[in-house]
Amino acid sequence: MMVGVAACLGGCDVFDDVRPGAQSLFDLWQLPSPSEAAEMAVDPYDADKRYRGTMLLSSAYFAGQDVYIRLFEDAAKDPDSGVRLAGTKALANHGSSKHVAILIERLKDKEPLVRLEAARGLQRLHGEEAIEPLMNASRDPDLVALRGEESEENPDIRTEAAHALGQYRTDAVVQHLIKVLVDSKLSVNRSALASLRTLTGQDFGFDRRAWVTWYDAAPEPFAAGTPYVYPVFQRDKTFLEYLPFVSPPPNEVAATPSGMPPIAGGTLAPQSENAKN
Repeated sequence: MMVGVAACLGGCDVFDDVRPGAQSLFDLWQLPSPSEAAEMAVDPYDADKRYRGTMLLSSAYFAGQDVYIRLFEDAAKDPDSGVRLAGTKALANHGSSKHVAILIERLKDKEPLVRLEAARGLQRLHGEEAIEPLMNASRDPDLVALRGEESEENPDIRTEAAHALGQYRTDAVVQHLIKVLVDSKLSVNRSALASLRTLTGQDFGFDRRAWVTWYDAAPEPFAAGTPYVYPVFQRDKTFLEYLPFVSPPPNEVAATPSGMPPIAGGTLAPQSENAKN
């Protein structure tokens, strides 16, 4: 399959709009051209090239086309962990809810950085099947050792997984997030609290007892909730980015996850599946 994909990608002229002569960052910084990046991404002999090529394509605006999606699907299952990371990131950026299963699989990857990218990716792709895996990935092993529940030892992954749960309005998720408020790491506590605020519109801080008391008495606990919006990359311009012909920072636009159903009273429409493909 890689040979066919490489042939198609190498012949694509979709890059013409983003490489006008020597005025793009690809030329300015002597990075591989987009077509070269595509060839690198399917190199069957060099995992480093596959990683670099896939990472370059992962943030390209045109990479939601089917040929690239198939490339990213393969990359997310690559024997090399770096390529799996790049493929997971690319699917999160350009995939749809049908790719939730792949990200769930990567959420159990043996490499922590791949698991971290999968947790972040599940903030952007919505699927009810992700709820339990995200709950498992946001549990502190020190708190469930006696119960034998699945957990995640890396606090950064727990933090991202707790954030991703903020898109799922279910009793099980709220009850789980209340338990997560006593995680051994403050970053995880804060992420769980942010998700509880999004889901319920309430704020009782890290007071688990207050959350439980309110939730048990609330007839419609999600009535004041707000639409979940995944975190995006934002930064100010560097000095060089003020120069003519230099691309601006690759800042992203906030949106709700791909595949997320509309929320009554919400102000943000979910990102359409077609916009991702």
